[in-house]
Amino acid sequence: MRKMADPYVLAWISVFVTTLLALCGVVLKRRKVNGISSSRTMSVTSVSAVDGECRSADGCDTDVIIVGAGVAGSALAHTLGKDGRRVHVIERDLSEPDRIVGELLQPGGYLKLIELGLEDCVEEIDAQQVFGYALFKDGKRTRLSYPLENFHSDVSGRSFHNGRFIQRMREKAASLPNVRLEQGVVTSLLEEKGTIRGVQYKTKDGRELTAFAPLTIVCDGCFSNLRRSLCNPQVDVPSCFVGLVLENCYLPYANHGHVILADPSPILFYPISSTEIRCLVDVPGQKVPSIANGEMANYLKTVVAPQVPLEIYDSFVAAVDKGNIRTMPNRSMPASPYPTPGALLMGDAFNMRHPLTGGGMTVALSDIVVLRDLLKPLRDLNDAPTLCKYLESFYTLRKPVASTINTLAGALYKVFCASPDQARKEMRQACFDYLSLGGVFSTGPISLLSGLNPRPLSLVLHFFAVAIYGVGRLLLPFPSPKRIWIGARLISGASGIIFPIIKAEGVRQMFFPATVPAYYRRAPPAN
Repeated sequence: MRKMADPYVLAWISVFVTTLLALCGVVLKRRKVNGISSSRTMSVTSVSAVDGECRSADGCDTDVIIVGAGVAGSALAHTLGKDGRRVHVIERDLSEPDRIVGELLQPGGYLKLIELGLEDCVEEIDAQQVFGYALFKDGKRTRLSYPLENFHSDVSGRSFHNGRFIQRMREKAASLPNVRLEQGVVTSLLEEKGTIRGVQYKTKDGRELTAFAPLTIVCDGCFSNLRRSLCNPQVDVPSCFVGLVLENCYLPYANHGHVILADPSPILFYPISSTEIRCLVDVPGQKVPSIANGEMANYLKTVVAPQVPLEIYDSFVAAVDKGNIRTMPNRSMPASPYPTPGALLMGDAFNMRHPLTGGGMTVALSDIVVLRDLLKPLRDLNDAPTLCKYLESFYTLRKPVASTINTLAGALYKVFCASPDQARKEMRQACFDYLSLGGVFSTGPISLLSGLNPRPLSLVLHFFAVAIYGVGRLLLPFPSPKRIWIGARLISGASGIIFPIIKAEGVRQMFFPATVPAYYRRAPPAN
């Protein structure tokens, strides 16, 4: 009997292997036809629609899936939910985050918060009003105030514990009956014929589930594991922040951010509660001194501490001795999306800039306002190709705010870092002196930094005004060949700083958005 059964067993095995190979061939051919490269399918899983329509495993219909409930995800969920959309938010960890960045919201970002109806999220978290910056260099100091004269007295920057702010945003979003907030890890996007239909995720209790919606918006932050499916990420890590909390410390200028132009790079101080001051020490490069063996504490005491203002020196040293030192890489990534039917990227998963200027949340909230206004006239989101074509205008309409803040953050960081090059030293000094002049020389740049004046051309004019001012300082009262040469290198260096950033942002979209066809795209007619 056993000998007679062997040929049948072998036959069944042969059929099984042949079928498996055939199925693999069909899948590979299908992906090739759809034109999705291997780099984009790393986190994409193919699915089939049921009766031509995608539905979630739990039977609930959803208009929008949002991956991530940080600042961008939570604000977006509340905004779309308030507009009547059925929103399913999937967040890796719903406990209160504990981060050392995302703690300063610029006035321009606060205005967007008001526009979205979320201004009460900075209440009851001991948030502090911020009215400007104080700049320190070589024993000199200058104060730069936000130009808030034409705004209501409540309009200013806000600084706070990042986790408290996010929890308030989550609570606000979850309070809407059509917003479902769930803890789970999204493992892949579900794709059918080149269109994203939803997500596959693992719940808190370990179950593998799928969720479907006409539109999936990925907001899973700077460490996104889904962005490679939707964009071409060019992530740069120019430096790391070392974070400390100073307790019961009084800054030289109350309710102001403090920037020390130290060697080798800037040091930041700003309040995050009524009793706590956040300190962020920038360390160039991707490698920082070890915390475990005491190298970091020694670095902070011997290199950094002598450069901080005397008023906060003792509190700084005490914070180092306390030992609660944390680090985080500073990432920069220009927006470089693949327009993908059924999906969209938002927040730090989509676009990042150096956090020196605290502009990340302002860009994210501004993007949400743009997206809300684009989606508002649409009743039906199910026509994925048409919706994708229409939402290409999002990438152009967001540029005035995003490109101004991104370019300023990248350029200012490079100018503020110390350098052995004499031309770079002169540019750094010229920037400090230019801002110290007051009037339009300080209000112009600070209005750009605060998000109150998102005009890329104004940014470029002020940047080169600083460079020309630096050359003028070199040539007066009597120019010499050496000074002329340094001045020429200063202009060349300034161009080398800002033009690559502008190129990455997109010259046409940044300065001439009206020439981009997507700028005029109108909402598709309702079915």
